[in-house]
Amino acid sequence: MSDGDEKYWYNLETGAVEFGMISPSADRVGPFDTEAEAARAPEKLQERARAWADEEAAESGWDQRKGQGAE
Repeated sequence: MSDGDEKYWYNLETGAVEFGMISPSADRVGPFDTEAEAARAPEKLQERARAWADEEAAESGWDQRKGQGAE
């Protein structure tokens, strides 16, 4: 039995929290230590996606005001 079998997962297809690796890997995110953490998965994914987008924008200069420094 792997460690993932003893953890909670969030199923992206059904929106359900599952204990153990029940669903196909493409449909689940995790693992999480608690059911409550797994239930927050969609919120956590949005937070991370927003942070990554902000970081990428800053690295690419997309966060600068349009026309600033342009000729």
